[in-house]
Amino acid sequence: MDAPSRAETLIAEHGGRVTRTRVAVLEVLLAADRSLSHDEIAAALTAQGIRHDRVTLYRTLDWLVDAGVAHRMTGGDERTRRFGVAATAPHEHAHFHCDRCGKVVCLEGLAPAVAVNLPGGYELDRAELVLHGACPTCGKTS
Repeated sequence: MDAPSRAETLIAEHGGRVTRTRVAVLEVLLAADRSLSHDEIAAALTAQGIRHDRVTLYRTLDWLVDAGVAHRMTGGDERTRRFGVAATAPHEHAHFHCDRCGKVVCLEGLAPAVAVNLPGGYELDRAELVLHGACPTCGKTS
């Protein structure tokens, strides 16, 4: 019997059922060097010959985020969500969005300092810091 993969181990450690879809989606995220959109994840699964449907993929991503295995952030167009493996818990670092190619990367060494004076009765649950500009590849082309 083969040893469990890193994806299988992470899912089990977070109390989840180890399913084919969860493992496949997490393996795509683990192999990526950046955060991926739902469509990019779906395309990667299709390229690997892994059958899936949109609803199951959304539910899988929701579970991975809720369990703390992955994190979700808003993309540059404010409608696209991107997903990445949660390297730290909680997910407290900034992101860089290349406005030219759309690539979003985690800036692990840059923890945002949130100093907000909210009105009485408000409670802050989370904050997102996204820096915009050009990635090294796109910056070379200008």
